[in-house]
Amino acid sequence: MKTMSKTPHTLPSGRVALSQQTPPIALGPLDGRYRPQAGILVDYLSEASLNRERVHVEVEWFIHLCEQRALPGLESLTQDQKDGLRAIVADFDAQSVAELAEIEAVTVHDVKAVEYYIGRRLPELGLEHLKALVHFACTSEDINNLSYALGIKDAVQDAWLPAARKLVAAVSAMAQEAKATPMLSRTHGQPATPTTLGKELAVFAHRLNRQLNRIAKTEFLGKINGATGTFAAHVAAAPDTDWPAISRSFVEGLGLDWNPLTTQIESHDWQAELYSDIARFNRILHNLCTDVWSYISIGYFQQIPVEGATGSSTMPHKVNPIRFENAEANAEISCSLLDTLGATLVTSRWQRDLTDSSSQRNIGVAFGHSMLAISNVVKGLERLDVAEDLLAEDLDENWEVLGEAVQTAMRAEAIAGREGMDNPYERLKELTRGHRVDGERMREFIGGLGLSDAAEQRLKGLTPGQYTGLAEQLVDRYAN
Repeated sequence: MKTMSKTPHTLPSGRVALSQQTPPIALGPLDGRYRPQAGILVDYLSEASLNRERVHVEVEWFIHLCEQRALPGLESLTQDQKDGLRAIVADFDAQSVAELAEIEAVTVHDVKAVEYYIGRRLPELGLEHLKALVHFACTSEDINNLSYALGIKDAVQDAWLPAARKLVAAVSAMAQEAKATPMLSRTHGQPATPTTLGKELAVFAHRLNRQLNRIAKTEFLGKINGATGTFAAHVAAAPDTDWPAISRSFVEGLGLDWNPLTTQIESHDWQAELYSDIARFNRILHNLCTDVWSYISIGYFQQIPVEGATGSSTMPHKVNPIRFENAEANAEISCSLLDTLGATLVTSRWQRDLTDSSSQRNIGVAFGHSMLAISNVVKGLERLDVAEDLLAEDLDENWEVLGEAVQTAMRAEAIAGREGMDNPYERLKELTRGHRVDGERMREFIGGLGLSDAAEQRLKGLTPGQYTGLAEQLVDRYAN
């Protein structure tokens, strides 16, 4: 008896094969569940956008060679011809992607497919006689390194940085709003010198801003110098042309920084530097998430419920800090990928190996998880209220934190010549360590120290909520 074979749309289990459905179902969360937060990166760091940049680089190289008359017989193109060539890039769409895929199925080479794709369009521009100029003297990496650099640069400047700056602006705004809200610090998880909630948030805004400033100054390097970086083919074809000058003006004309010394590949050091900075931003963001999560846990922040949302499938009272937990996970995934990219891309065996080819196809994934983390934190911060009453209550239950203020004032009195100020630390340690001290007990202790009248009155008037030093001024001065 013959066993009937299953249709291509059925799994061995008899279930429908989801992989065969139309439209295609996403494998990864960035293209599925989280597409709204990360989808913008498709315009810069997808396989389709990479191919569009390849077409862009090839077209501009073609135009540049003509404009520079880099080869005997070349003349400048007409404006219509240049516009027509650049329209190949501007009009690149889903049909273009499909056509390129058909060509690559034959060439089994992605960059060669781009060359043929452009070549097909030259006759209608009156440029069929210059078909040999497409991809002239180029190795694939001449095109790829520039295409990646352009895509990464645009992704950083047009997508990632705006999202990150929106986040930092949100943290800074919260810092300003809460700059005068006193809060008990918890060094090592224990009650410590009070601060303000705004000052603690300002620390994160300041840290994140430092990384944004570094990222904004990134050098995006590129090269176009042939198979092993020697311009050998260029010189063989046109020995009288200043090929390094042609290369430099071309790369800089694309808006990139020229790398004059490379092997077959651009060395990718700038990418490793960029990914290290973004990973550091992610890690600081992760730290913000863990702190805010902890403040929510002890009640310093109250979460504003989303109408209709479910916090727990079984406990209806819960409002879980899911935005911050989601952000932590995505920041960690992003950092893992960025760390791997940074470590892998700086090494290439001798003049070329292909480890970078597969690695770089994950750049968009690394950026996507970072942007997802950023988006979640922004949304999470929007739904927080400061529980000022609880913050004040916490401070009022921990008068012992004024022990630092008292012993330091005693030291100052001793330096000024006041008698009886010996062993201030030890005396406060005996009063406060392991003991709860209320306001009355602290003022009584201060009154028996023999301080000067001015110092005694200053300290007796101090409360834990007032012992915040210059926290508010620090936010105003340094957190903008």
